[in-house]
Amino acid sequence: MEMWTTAQAAHAWNVDPRWVRNLATQGRILGAVRQGHFWTIPTGTPKPSDAREYRYVDVPEQLRSEFAHVDALRDEMGRRRPLTQGELERIRNDFVVEYTYDSNAIEGNTLTLKETALVLEGLTIGEKPLKDHLEAVGHADAFSYVEQLASANEPLTSRVIKDIHYLVLADRPDDRGSFRNVAVRILGSTHRPPEPILVPELIDELLQDYARDRHHPIDRAARFHLNFEAIHPFIDGNGRTGRLLLNLMLMRSGYLPINIKYTDRRRYYDCFEARDDLGDSLPMTQLVLGYTQQRLADWLAIIS
Repeated sequence: MEMWTTAQAAHAWNVDPRWVRNLATQGRILGAVRQGHFWTIPTGTPKPSDAREYRYVDVPEQLRSEFAHVDALRDEMGRRRPLTQGELERIRNDFVVEYTYDSNAIEGNTLTLKETALVLEGLTIGEKPLKDHLEAVGHADAFSYVEQLASANEPLTSRVIKDIHYLVLADRPDDRGSFRNVAVRILGSTHRPPEPILVPELIDELLQDYARDRHHPIDRAARFHLNFEAIHPFIDGNGRTGRLLLNLMLMRSGYLPINIKYTDRRRYYDCFEARDDLGDSLPMTQLVLGYTQQRLADWLAIIS
């Protein structure tokens, strides 16, 4: 890997070299390596974000440099040449197909990636059940709604959550958009979701806690996702709805939406086990952080 000196990094970022050395010492430059009295930095590293963003934010110490790096990528995206409307639509459509496929596959949908793309174009896959078709269309519609919410300055409420779920559960007209009325179990988990009578109150408390949460936006969204799934407010569609809410929170904080891959589902499930068994939210935060960083890096590569 080619490396910058602090002077070269300072020139690239148009800052004082002392500022670069201070940030490297604070661990806010991902990949910076100390060599005696000097620091070297991976060539092309984006300019770190403004430290004032962290003044009133609770950041896990072990992830400080990773958060600084992902915020630098976010800021760099804002400084780059904007894409054309056609380019944006192409990238968005590709993401929606992959996101719909993976999020539904995690929940047992049998459509392949190619079949998902065809269904979203309006075609029917003869050997696949209607349920799988409706799930694909419903998820894509729900994501479009989440995109609208991300640009609107409206508070997140239980009504909004129900509206997202209504679109997700297109194959279950009697259950869509309503909190469950029966007790449920999560297969393969020792966690027992709360009784249905408690769900509305717990969702309201979760939303209030989120509004007061002072953690970094990515950490904050990951914690919300863990606690939302623990409540398991719906009879079905909790995972898809929860991941859409996760992306709503990321987009409102200036990040790109992420797609947790079906192939990464074991690690994803382990994050819930860490929360349920140990009360540890860090694995989910690391998972979401890694996906966010990769999505931003991929986007910058496209722009470049």
